[in-house]
Amino acid sequence: MHSQMPGATEGAREPPLVIVNPRSGGGQAGRTFSEVRRVLERRLGAVDVAFTAQPAHAIELAREAALAGTELVIAVGGDGTLHEVANGVLDAGVGDRTGVGYVGQGTGGDFRRTLGVEHRLDAYVEAIASGRRRVVDAGKLLYRGPDGKQARRWFVNILSAGMGGLVDRYVSDTTKVVGGKAAYFWASARALVSCQRARLRCDVSLEGEQHQRSLETFMIAICNGQYFGSGMHVAPMASPDDGRFEVVSMDAPGKLAFAAFSRRIYEGRHLTAPGVQHFACDRIAIDLENERAREVFLLDVDGEPLGGLPLEVELVKRALTLRV
Repeated sequence: MHSQMPGATEGAREPPLVIVNPRSGGGQAGRTFSEVRRVLERRLGAVDVAFTAQPAHAIELAREAALAGTELVIAVGGDGTLHEVANGVLDAGVGDRTGVGYVGQGTGGDFRRTLGVEHRLDAYVEAIASGRRRVVDAGKLLYRGPDGKQARRWFVNILSAGMGGLVDRYVSDTTKVVGGKAAYFWASARALVSCQRARLRCDVSLEGEQHQRSLETFMIAICNGQYFGSGMHVAPMASPDDGRFEVVSMDAPGKLAFAAFSRRIYEGRHLTAPGVQHFACDRIAIDLENERAREVFLLDVDGEPLGGLPLEVELVKRALTLRV
């Protein structure tokens, strides 16, 4: 796929591949990439570059690079770009050999908060160039795609279902030049009109111990990382390398009460509120008991609107190597 070039990372057979989503951050990633490339090459040497052309393109590009032996693939874009690059590497089955780096240029920037990387170009590049590695868990997901058929994905940060999925759908339709939080607030207002409380049936497992739960909720989050929704601190206890998901289910007496309550999530003050339940798992299957909620109780997977319930999630330990 690539030819050997001088300046590649130490020990690499191929130069790093930089996958850029030029539409991330309202087009910021495309407009500023020439500067990003200069800074990357100053620290890493020559790099190969590929621009994405449509949704899921980064999955294909990252998979091909990983299978070709590329030892470092760098996502330049938002959380969705990182999600797709991670999916490509994980699909290739070489998450232990091909490292993933990240230069955040998108709306949310949620996973980098858990990783402790500052939102500055030099901080992103230094994290990649340092050679430090962090091996993290990942979630393997089966879900109902928009066409009604079963689909598969991986996630590295957070999967949520419910209002978060509606918000995510609306964020993708909202101009992002106003900034991440403003885009999420506007999308949240739209989603509040359409969302419905769900009755969920959950089959839960942790280290072989199984049990069932019934939940009433406006939103449930299965968390490998701590943040979603452009800075909502939904799972302060979560760590992406501890072999467990933290599940947070959030209910309220009504839509307006849920909207008022949801502001507390940004500060991580929601966990003691009435209607919030928290438990851990390494496997979970979820489906709806009230069918009328099915078309609005949608998935947000690492910031991407993918489909709906039913779903099955399995945690895969030490699945992905990050350069952070």
